[in-house]
Amino acid sequence: MLAIETILFGTAILLIVSVLASKVSARLSVPALVIFLFIGMLAGSDGIGGIHFDDPLAAQSIGVIALIFILFSGGLDTPVSEVRHILGRGIVMSTLGVLVTALVVAVGVQELLGYSLAEAFLVGSIVAATDAAAVFSILGTQKIGLKGNTVPLLELESGSNDPMAIFLTVGAVELIQHPDMPIANLLLIFVQQMGIGLVLGIGLGILTARTINRLRLQADGLYAVFTVGLVLFAYALTTLLGGSGFLAVYLLGLVMASRNFVHKNSLSRFHDGLSWLMQIVMFLSLGLLVFPSRLLPIATTGILIAIILIFLARPLGVFISLLFSQFNFRDKLMISWVGLRGATPIVLATFPLLADIPQSDTIFNIVFFVVLVSVLLQGSTLIPVAKFLGITEPMTSKPQYPFELVTDTDIRNELVEVVVAAGSPAVDRQIVNLGLPEDSLIVLISRGQEILVPNGNTIIEQGDTLLVLADKDALMKIRENI
Repeated sequence: MLAIETILFGTAILLIVSVLASKVSARLSVPALVIFLFIGMLAGSDGIGGIHFDDPLAAQSIGVIALIFILFSGGLDTPVSEVRHILGRGIVMSTLGVLVTALVVAVGVQELLGYSLAEAFLVGSIVAATDAAAVFSILGTQKIGLKGNTVPLLELESGSNDPMAIFLTVGAVELIQHPDMPIANLLLIFVQQMGIGLVLGIGLGILTARTINRLRLQADGLYAVFTVGLVLFAYALTTLLGGSGFLAVYLLGLVMASRNFVHKNSLSRFHDGLSWLMQIVMFLSLGLLVFPSRLLPIATTGILIAIILIFLARPLGVFISLLFSQFNFRDKLMISWVGLRGATPIVLATFPLLADIPQSDTIFNIVFFVVLVSVLLQGSTLIPVAKFLGITEPMTSKPQYPFELVTDTDIRNELVEVVVAAGSPAVDRQIVNLGLPEDSLIVLISRGQEILVPNGNTIIEQGDTLLVLADKDALMKIRENI
């Protein structure tokens, strides 16, 4: 048995190498997750590391815990004001779009491998979820944004489509194990899981924001510990009650993001770092679990299924989900191409392994290969495709302010960013002449790469981002005048 020091030394090396290697992903325009996976594969039984790891249960447990915090962080970082107006379309893509994708892939798998309908649908369900976080890491490093509402829609879809894919995967496993199960039973389970996840996620999100404002803990670091406990509590409680724990934790973060509470910025940064740690650990463990030598025999099949997924299933899911929407043809093509597969399909591929489903080893290897093809092909061509479609624009980096609002009393005032758009009546006017409400204050101004401390004589310019301290009524008046 290895000494604990040896285990810690190996773990530290893998984490440090993964973080440093992520810089390579930016230069290659490939998501960092690919680097993490390859490091895990190199460290595994078939690689130079020689670490033998063949425990699907441990890999699944690590994956589930990691997904919990990744989804919560995704919800907490989602700009609610930007996704509110495309909420309906996002929900349709996260449900109907995932179902269409799974069905189309299932038809292809049935034709290629001769699987039963339930087994083919299992493969389709596993690869149906997207990982848009990988996409935004590429866009961010290249300083490229996408026009219109494409980015908010992708953010919402990526955070909310995992529960649907998980439900379909578990349902397919149940159908394989119990062929006589009525489909109506699965529909009832779906309503139950999504309903309970929805109610508890929103309810706990509201309760959490209010509770944090009343805790008044002695040490600031305890707020981070408290939110970690709440995330685990939300997932466990929802799951124990028969709901979708993954949906609950995403909504928990999304609802908290829409509200004001103490240490909001610092907690968001903490969970962003925790999310990266979870991603690295998850991808490393999944990379260790796979045996590269077993991928070669299914390479042709994996490529064909990946082609069906990328060029047929995903586009059909997107175009059907976005019928009669404000998105034009080019937007839909881009959204179709931004369908990178990531950690979720590989984690879901452990479900049939643990359920001892026939062909489960082959299914796992096919899914792993499909994920690699998707990330390498779509990830490396994302920016060229966006430029070809003519929907790129410079990415506006969010200003980083040197402080945040922290108070021991109930929060009535909020620190809110207000962007001065073109044509605003505030442009080229001094702050003293803006007619701001008496109980409001422009604390800082972000202008390009500068952070300015304003006074009454400061002249507002187009494109400025104002950090305003005011209550809700005053903020409404400010937004009307700026």
